[in-house]
Amino acid sequence: MMEDGHKQMMDPRRLSIEELTYELPDARIAQHPLAERDSSKLLVHRNGHITDRIFKDLPDELPGNALLVLNDTRVVHARITFKRATGAVIECMVLTPESGRVIEHALNDQRTSRWWCMLGNAKRWKGEELTLEKDGHRLSITRIDQLHGEHLLEFRWENDEAFLQQLDRYGTVPLPPYMRRAAEDDDDRRYNTVFSERPGSVAAPTASLHFTPEVLAALNAKGVGATRVTLHVGAGTFLPVKSQMMADHDMHSEQVRIPRTAVEQLLRQWKKGPIVLVGTTAMRTMESLYWFGADLVNGMEAEQLMVEQWRPYSAQPEVGVGAALNAVLAWLDRHEEDAVIGSTKLLIAPGYQFRLADGLITNFHQPRSTLLLLVAALIGPQWREVYVHALENNYRFLSYGDGSLLWRKG
Repeated sequence: MMEDGHKQMMDPRRLSIEELTYELPDARIAQHPLAERDSSKLLVHRNGHITDRIFKDLPDELPGNALLVLNDTRVVHARITFKRATGAVIECMVLTPESGRVIEHALNDQRTSRWWCMLGNAKRWKGEELTLEKDGHRLSITRIDQLHGEHLLEFRWENDEAFLQQLDRYGTVPLPPYMRRAAEDDDDRRYNTVFSERPGSVAAPTASLHFTPEVLAALNAKGVGATRVTLHVGAGTFLPVKSQMMADHDMHSEQVRIPRTAVEQLLRQWKKGPIVLVGTTAMRTMESLYWFGADLVNGMEAEQLMVEQWRPYSAQPEVGVGAALNAVLAWLDRHEEDAVIGSTKLLIAPGYQFRLADGLITNFHQPRSTLLLLVAALIGPQWREVYVHALENNYRFLSYGDGSLLWRKG
């Protein structure tokens, strides 16, 4: 672990993923959500003790001076199925815009838009134009480039509607591959949070799926604060770590947006009371915000937030949380911006020292995943006890599964 002011930490590049995995029976993977969002189980881990609750009990588990950080991203209809003249089905998963453009800007493109995509059955496609027709409208694609297993596609349509409207018309909700079923009408609602606002994700921030207006109202009545940030969840969140050693794993990049109001709330909160991140996406966003500010303090001026995978594990002078957040506010002033926008590849793994996280609300994650590494970083080796308890007590796992409230060790 890191000692105050020194970089005496475990380097996660030397970790083997085999040290941080477990056996997950298929029967424990939730295929559908429960009828009521807040009726899911809630496992609470605090100071080495485990308590079984229901999610609607969350207000009882948080102190009144806590601040919740919510991810307000919205899942788009990113899965589109085309068919070749031969009858071969080509399944397209829309991921990120060309040249690192801001997702929300690219979703407003008219008539044409280029996106990097994952393709199912790609070897059957020879690159000819493919077209979909629906309700008198047409959407066509051609392949422009290929790189690292992804395909750059140009989408074209014949009206002034935004690309987001094309996704709504032709696409479906991209349920994770471990849900072995097609998306249903109700997934439009249930695979999004009740506070989703900014379209751009291909996967839900699943810890937030348990919240209801009633739970949010009860938290507010208790005095628990809330602020919103945005991380557009990419398909990389589905992917297990395939390399034996973490040094060989290439962390996926995801776009983030942090409003000035959120930075100001965090600056007021971090000495006043606990900061509880709702989901691993909010966790990565907040910790990335700290590193962006730390780089600014260290004289590394940038046009936008960008955090590389191994940034926390490099030898750099220690920067306080207050100094980092103030540096971000000063950057916003210089650039006359009301939000920090950028991308992060931050990998949080055992050895990481948290700056802006006291607690985490999260679901139960896949074996061999970077999300499981994040949980292990937060609560230490007791992550295994938490997962054994969940398996032995009929908790439901993964996206539509049950939740947990994990307090940081120490």
